[in-house]
Amino acid sequence: MILHVVSAEYAGDYKIKVTFNDSTSGIADFKNTISSDHLQKIRELKDLKKFKDFTVEAFTIVWSNGLDLAPEFIKSLT
Repeated sequence: MILHVVSAEYAGDYKIKVTFNDSTSGIADFKNTISSDHLQKIRELKDLKKFKDFTVEAFTIVWSNGLDLAPEFIKSLT
């Protein structure tokens, strides 16, 4: 089965509550990724207003700046 994000909602700080199509869910904590990654699109999410501006599209979380991350990576943060 290919892993998909079914739903996601902001859970405070740099955390998102995520439900996957394999019936698992959890709180993904993006704080370390955002603070340590060198990609500009990821660093832009240090601004909490930008971090909170996401939707679920194409089976994953997509931020308004165009960043999307693989569902497997998101699940590894839970």
